[in-house]
Amino acid sequence: MSRPSTLSVVIRRIIAAIPSILGVIIVTFILTRALPGDPAAYFAGPAATQEAIDQIRETLGLNRSLPEQFIIYVGELLRGDLGNSLTTGQTVLSDLLTRLPASLELTLAGLLFSLTLALPLGILAATRPGSWLDHGVRVLATAGVSLPTFFTGLLLIYVFYFRLGIAPAPLGRLAILYSSPDQITGLFLVDSLLAGDFETFQAAFGQLILPAVTLGLFALAPLTRVTRASMLSVLSSDFIRTARASGLAPSMILFGYAFRNALLPVVTTLGVVFSFLLGANVLVEKVFAWPGIGSYAVSALIASDYAAVQGFVLTMALLYVVLNLLIDLLYTVIDPRAGVES
Repeated sequence: MSRPSTLSVVIRRIIAAIPSILGVIIVTFILTRALPGDPAAYFAGPAATQEAIDQIRETLGLNRSLPEQFIIYVGELLRGDLGNSLTTGQTVLSDLLTRLPASLELTLAGLLFSLTLALPLGILAATRPGSWLDHGVRVLATAGVSLPTFFTGLLLIYVFYFRLGIAPAPLGRLAILYSSPDQITGLFLVDSLLAGDFETFQAAFGQLILPAVTLGLFALAPLTRVTRASMLSVLSSDFIRTARASGLAPSMILFGYAFRNALLPVVTTLGVVFSFLLGANVLVEKVFAWPGIGSYAVSALIASDYAAVQGFVLTMALLYVVLNLLIDLLYTVIDPRAGVES
């Protein structure tokens, strides 16, 4: 039986994701209407009269029944309109497009830091099972996931900024003395390099280190554990014993055969961890004043800003679908036998 083409895999994954996205739209719409508070009263201000509040509620369409509001909301979604945010006064789409690169840059940096540690530590632990190194790696990974991200962030700020003075102030993506690079990708590190502005690159990199390490330490445990378990399973397999008996170099056996075959579970975990970090880095963004979509969603929740909350949840759902699709396609690169036939 022939393996499906990449295009057919993409089409099947998109079709399979449609019910999930519809479910997200319905559930989010219902839950946002159950939030405490009145967005019309918040928008009108504390000194507004009841008549003014009622007028705003009518303007926002909140005086209509829930079915009518839902039909209007779905119609706007089909036109690509996510509505306007009450807290910023801008369209939700423009707010998300402005803030999403900040969250992506932070999450990718944290994930890169975590991978840099998790893969070598997992491989070392798997090659020496039961040793002091193996136990030390497991303790380190457990400690990283046991500490809340906000506590880790505050601790890093206290040590490296307040006590040692070697880290910049946790005031967002750039210090006030620097201006943002010309937006190409929205990622400050990439845009500053493309513009040849190495001073801004250095400043943006300095601001990114502590929040990225905070996220990376939290993601270290699952990636290290999965790498270790997957490598242990592969190293005990028959083809590895055959390779050793054939006299192949240990480095070739470890990285050319064992690590490649152990990558599939690691990639699966990597996708799950990335999705989780992208949606759960709100505490890190608050601690470091990072202008991402997580802090934007919190502000919207406090203000009962329906459109902003719905836009945030829908964006996260779409990102999760795209990420799962990329993981499925990456399977075939790592191991063509995977075939993603499901």
